[in-house]
Amino acid sequence: MKAKTHKLVSKRFKVTKKAKVLKRYAGQDHFNARDTGKATRKKRRDVSLSDSFNKTVRTAIAH
Repeated sequence: MKAKTHKLVSKRFKVTKKAKVLKRYAGQDHFNARDTGKATRKKRRDVSLSDSFNKTVRTAIAH
């Protein structure tokens, strides 16, 4: 039987061409005015995951 993609993982993470896994910062939706400028800028970009978590996410997306 064919393995299925884990949809929750595939919607929240993105795999780059070099097989790095990226995620968005949490808490971007609202209440951003109270954050410092540094925190707001930090939320604008994606973050790469650690190598140990990388493999787990890639297997969940690939199946």
